[in-house]
Amino acid sequence: GTGQRWESLRKSKKYQSLVRWFNSILDEYSELLNKVLSTYVKKGSGKPVAPPKSKDNQQATKADAQDKGKSEVDLPEAEIGKVRLRFAPEPSGYLHIGHAKAALLNKYFAERYQGEVIVRFDDTNPAKESNEFVDNLVKDIGTLGIKYEKVTYTSDYFPELMQMAEKLMREGKAYVDDTPREQMQKERMDGIDSKCRNHGVDENLKLWQEMIAGSERGLQCCVRGKFNMQDPNKAMRDPVYYRCNPMSHHRIGDKYKIYPTYDTACPFVDSLEGITHALRSSEYHDRNAQYFKVLEDMGMRQVQLYEFSRLNLVFTLLSKRKLLWFVQTGLVDGWDDPRFPTVQGIVRRGLKIEALIQFILEQGASKNLNLMEWDKLWSINKRIIDPVCPRHTAVIAERRVLFTLTDGPDEPFVRLIPKHKKFEGAGEKATTFTKSIWIEEADASAISVDEEVTLMDWGNAIVKQITKDEEGRVTALSGVLNLQGSVKTTKLKLTWLPDTNELVNLTLTEFDYLITKKKLEDDDEVADFVNTNTKKETLALGDSNMRNLKCGDVIQLERKGYFRCDVPFVKSSKSIVLFSIPDGRALK
Repeated sequence: GTGQRWESLRKSKKYQSLVRWFNSILDEYSELLNKVLSTYVKKGSGKPVAPPKSKDNQQATKADAQDKGKSEVDLPEAEIGKVRLRFAPEPSGYLHIGHAKAALLNKYFAERYQGEVIVRFDDTNPAKESNEFVDNLVKDIGTLGIKYEKVTYTSDYFPELMQMAEKLMREGKAYVDDTPREQMQKERMDGIDSKCRNHGVDENLKLWQEMIAGSERGLQCCVRGKFNMQDPNKAMRDPVYYRCNPMSHHRIGDKYKIYPTYDTACPFVDSLEGITHALRSSEYHDRNAQYFKVLEDMGMRQVQLYEFSRLNLVFTLLSKRKLLWFVQTGLVDGWDDPRFPTVQGIVRRGLKIEALIQFILEQGASKNLNLMEWDKLWSINKRIIDPVCPRHTAVIAERRVLFTLTDGPDEPFVRLIPKHKKFEGAGEKATTFTKSIWIEEADASAISVDEEVTLMDWGNAIVKQITKDEEGRVTALSGVLNLQGSVKTTKLKLTWLPDTNELVNLTLTEFDYLITKKKLEDDDEVADFVNTNTKKETLALGDSNMRNLKCGDVIQLERKGYFRCDVPFVKSSKSIVLFSIPDGRALK
């Protein structure tokens, strides 16, 4: 009931029974239906259906009119014009589809509440971060169409964070701990207080200075919040606030030897920057209490947390550490490899950003954890590209068969035909008609003598002779045109190419999943589940119009599927590289 097409069908007489049934349900459940529509129908996706004008629901309509203009309460305590959100990626990799969900939900809520989004780089771990990642994250955020007020860095607030750490130590709310890491982890699991927990302020500040200097003694220490080591929630057992790290920072060089942890810096900077609502995936649920406690101990304004489920897809890695392993081992070509779930990777594979946005917003801010298939995303993509992408022709080069039409044109001639029969905007292509044409071996093998076939965009032909080699493979065909024949009577509709020297060389590339297990567990070794056959290249010939393709153009090869041009035409000896785009059926 939300689509313009249905609205027009309701007014026609084509589906009278369906309209009667629809109206019957609408009359009985109008209040519920309108509630569902107003809650879940996204802006621009259609209009909620007006219920029939009975006396009962005329009153409901008045009530709805009074409520019109009130915001849907998706964020707790949100006020129109006063919502401030942040998207805070760590610059330790490229933006992937999981990050995209967080980014687009921030964008969605900012637009709904007429608020704003800040992009903040959580650059607190110099061992993993680089300017390359920062630059590409900014690029990918732009690709997603996210408008942000400004870009900030957690490192902008390092002086204030250090002052806060010292303040907490002076107030007895934090302490310096030199317990070895493995022992510290065991004590946390067992709920045992650290031997350093009751150090005095002077001792803590002395060791804190050693940490700031990055001395040998300081490198043995960390700063921990003093919470409750017996709390059933292990995230509340004296979390680490600061660690020593002598590595150079990609942005501020060697200025600091100590860095705050995410659990310390995130709530501090959220509060300081005036963030009203922090969106976090539900995997952080057990650390929500810690987030609030940190702000409470710091004496800072609380921030509303809003959870959503992490996006998990079958046979897909979203761990940046594991993705980095694929890059470093050379199993992929880089972070923009079309087999990668990065924004750059899936766009290079042929996904339209509109499809990604639609897919993610359809999931909404659900907190349900589930493992999703890729087919839905690619199906949405197909619905976007199919109505507009130009059609071209390709023939697999290996064992292609020459089909000679004895009554074909003695001199080649060219005819302009639409690139897309239902979309004028795709333009026209020049098709050459010749006496001899190329068809694929698979098609040739399926033809019988005297069989009538349809040559697409030309007409019918009758095969009179089939030549085979010693192994029984078809090597040549001959026949005659029958352009008056009906395409409805033929079983085979063949794609073909003219026998000319203007054809272009193509490399058709198909991809498979990088791993062989639907979902890797945390303790699974990636190397044990690597798919060793993830890329298949097939050489083909293409029509001469493909010389004009640009990098990024999406086309359909007749009877082969959708492809994105990755390497355009340069010269005749070089192949145009086309990447196969899944259509939702291949589940890849």
